Amino acid sequence: MTSDGSLATSHADWCGSDAAGLRFTGPDEAAGPECERILRSLPAWFGIEQALQDYVADADRYATFFAVATAPVAFITARQHGPQAWEVHCMAVHAACRGNGIGRRLHAHVEAWLQARGALVLQVKTLASSHPSPDYAQTRGFYSRLGYLPLEVFPQLWGPHLPVLQLVKWLGGVPAAAAPGDRPGL
Repeated sequence: MTSDGSLATSHADWCGSDAAGLRFTGPDEAAGPECERILRSLPAWFGIEQALQDYVADADRYATFFAVATAPVAFITARQHGPQAWEVHCMAVHAACRGNGIGRRLHAHVEAWLQARGALVLQVKTLASSHPSPDYAQTRGFYSRLGYLPLEVFPQLWGPHLPVLQLVKWLGGVPAAAAPGDRPGL
């Protein structure tokens, strides 16, 4: 790989086409620089500079996991919202490596890590279908194939003309008993 993030070797070598050669790491500290390199390969998804920089900073703040071949080729940053509730805060697979099952395998790795820590529900936010982006249509399809269900659309959460779809996935298990004050209406 060259310093600008482009491939110096063949796509198959760099992306770990050999499933046995792909490994998963995390949560990692100081993940920002590798995440930035991956995000910059995907301008259709991460073309707003301030948002990209926020995701890079968040990679150092939240639990970040990598799929690594000869270098990190994908990452997920997971954010905890409650004892049993987490969010896929950011996920990206390097543009040269998309379509090889790397994202699906990394997501399964993160799910297992979360379940081992008592997580029961996972959410993700992406652009809603009312946005014309074909790239985000691919994103919604990816999460649907992983078992996520649409929950709610927030028309202006990320700003005008950026309708946000919140998707959720049940990870299994039985919720811990909530304290009376944690259950509205009870």
